[in-house]
Amino acid sequence: MREVVFRIYGDLNGIKWKRFTEREISLRLNSTHSVKDLVESLGIPHGEVGMLLVDDEIEDFDRKLYGGERVSVYPVFRSIDVRSVSKTLMEYPQEAKFILDVHLGKLAKYLRMLGFDTLYEVDGEDFWLADKSEAEGRILLSLDRELLMRKNVPYPYLVRSRDPLEQLRETVEKFCLIERMEPLSRCMVCNGKLKQMEKEKILGILPEGVAETNEIFKRCDSCGKIYWSGTHTEGMKNIIDNLLKTSVKDGRCMEDE
Repeated sequence: MREVVFRIYGDLNGIKWKRFTEREISLRLNSTHSVKDLVESLGIPHGEVGMLLVDDEIEDFDRKLYGGERVSVYPVFRSIDVRSVSKTLMEYPQEAKFILDVHLGKLAKYLRMLGFDTLYEVDGEDFWLADKSEAEGRILLSLDRELLMRKNVPYPYLVRSRDPLEQLRETVEKFCLIERMEPLSRCMVCNGKLKQMEKEKILGILPEGVAETNEIFKRCDSCGKIYWSGTHTEGMKNIIDNLLKTSVKDGRCMEDE
C-alpha cells in the first residue's frame, strides 16, 4: 500500500475535515484514485481549489494518483491571477443567479433585497438543489460540503460565515456583485420581480393609513405582495449603504484584488 502526500495551503486548512489537523496529510491508497476524489475526501469541495500541483506539475482534477506522489492544493488566489495556467479554477457564470440550501434562508432574503435571482425552498432537498443548479446554471451556496461535492453541481461555493449579514458581505465580495445590484427590485418572499403600481389601482387593499403617507408602491409580479416605504425599508437601505461603503473602501472583489 503506497501513500500520497497532500500539502494544503491558505484558508483551505480551515475547511478540512476536523480529523485532519495538519497542513501536510498522508493518505494510504489501495487502488487508483483521481486527485479530485482524494481532495474531496479531505473535506475540500472541488470548487474551492484554485490550483493543483502533482509533483510540481500543474494538473486538473482528472489526474490519476497511484501512490508516491506529492500533491499541493491551493485555494482561489486573491492577489495573483492564475487563470491562464490553472486547470482547476472555477469559472462562474456572468449572470449572478443563486440557489441556497435550507440553512441560508436569511441570506436568500438579503440577496433578493439586492435584486439577485435567488431560489430558496425551506424543504429543498439535496437532490433538488443539485438538479436545479445544473439545469438553470445557478451558483449553489451552501454550508454543506458534501452537497457541494455532487458531480452535477456546476457552480458550488462553500459559505464560511454563520452570521447572515457576514454571509451577505462574503457573497458580495466573492462574486463582485456591487456593480450589479438592483436594490429593492425583487420580492423577498418569492423572488418575483417588483413592478411599480399606480396607487389608485390598489387603494382597496392597502392597510389603513398607508395610502396617506406613501406615493410609491410596487407589486410582485409572481405572488402579488405589495411593497411601500417604511421603517423596514430604512433598515434595508442601511444594510446596502454599509455594503457599498465597506466594499468600495477596501476594494473587496476577489477577481480584482
